[in-house]
Amino acid sequence: MTPRDIVLAACLVAVAACAPTHSTRPDRAASGMAASTAAPAPASTPAAGAWAMDSRRDIVLAVANPLAPMSTHAGSNVLGYASSGHYGAGQRAAGMLAELKKHYDLQEVAGWPITALSLYCIVVKPAVGVDRDAVIAALAKDDRVQLAQPLQDYAVYTEPTPPDAHRYNDPYVDLQRGFVATDAALAHTVSRGDGVRVAVVDTGADLTHPDLQARIHDTQDDVGTDAGAFDRDAHGTEIAGVIAAVGDNHQGMVGIAPKATLSLYKACWYPPGGHDGARCNSFTLAKALAAVNDTDARIVNLSLGGPADPLLGKLLEHLLGQGRIVVAALPPNGSERGFPDSADGVIVVRAGNTTAAPPGVLSAPGNDILTTQPGGSYDFSSGSSLAAAHVSGILALLLSIEPNLDARTAHDLLLRSSKLTNGVLEVNAALAVQTLRHDHPRR
Repeated sequence: MTPRDIVLAACLVAVAACAPTHSTRPDRAASGMAASTAAPAPASTPAAGAWAMDSRRDIVLAVANPLAPMSTHAGSNVLGYASSGHYGAGQRAAGMLAELKKHYDLQEVAGWPITALSLYCIVVKPAVGVDRDAVIAALAKDDRVQLAQPLQDYAVYTEPTPPDAHRYNDPYVDLQRGFVATDAALAHTVSRGDGVRVAVVDTGADLTHPDLQARIHDTQDDVGTDAGAFDRDAHGTEIAGVIAAVGDNHQGMVGIAPKATLSLYKACWYPPGGHDGARCNSFTLAKALAAVNDTDARIVNLSLGGPADPLLGKLLEHLLGQGRIVVAALPPNGSERGFPDSADGVIVVRAGNTTAAPPGVLSAPGNDILTTQPGGSYDFSSGSSLAAAHVSGILALLLSIEPNLDARTAHDLLLRSSKLTNGVLEVNAALAVQTLRHDHPRR
């Protein structure tokens, strides 16, 4: 280490400590008044003047401060320094500092001796409008100056304390396995999906459900056989609740994106008797996708699937080409050869489990998910349909922060921010939001 490095290190340590036993008020030092011995500050009080220092403008300046021969007779200065406006500064050092401040128009903030290096350091501010780097360069060429450098900031290496997760007043929120597992409440300290519309192509949904009606923007029935059946359809009601159920209304549950809005397209229906799952066909799905094409919905949730279809494939390709993010549920057999999961650019989601997911497929909570049901009720449901809805909700949180986020970037972000919980690697809303803000620091 060179002598200059030793000086620099000592000055930086002294800036951080900057709490000599005796201190001089900057206004007294500047006016040449004699320093008075101050009582030590309480331990909880910061070093005098430290909070007023500005690393963007301030300069650390050091001059030689050799020790004078020590006197021992009564009334002498025990430290061997002459009385001056700087505690611990010899007459020569004090004189040089006064000349330097006057010549370069500097305002002193604080000063302290570094006895081990025979230096006296001060922190100074250049005059308003004067370039700090130019002042430092000029000082560095001045023979009276031992060191001149910018005041710099440092930080301790501890992880910041995360904000407290929002506490919802909805009575079933703690029963929502997916909501809890994805740390959605923590993500909501940053985003709740404001300004994002999600198109849900599914069955109908309960439009009067107290946890849904405020979030539904518009609806379209592309089946059209029974208008009353729209509100009685279970599957679409479940998906809508996971994505955007209202929060803090003292009722039921909370959606992953409780401030997002929903456009509901009924393209699927329940066969008579209601014992089998809902069905859709090329015609109803094509009508729904064509309708989505005319909206500003950025996210399209397709918690359904079937064989590859040329017409649906073209419509899906067109939607993807418009920059929409399409989320699909992985079929129960795990095959990705049909519609919509086989299309390039579609985000495919499975219900999380301990087995490894197929390459590129996201995992999300999909087992025993509490969600909305027709008739204003709630119940548990399972399947990759619910997992896809969780991802659509998280995407709404992300798009509310970064509206220009594209499907590929969103997929990769969700994949790398996934979290291992109870042996299952699943998407995590809080980590996804944190990762996005890291990638886009001004958001």
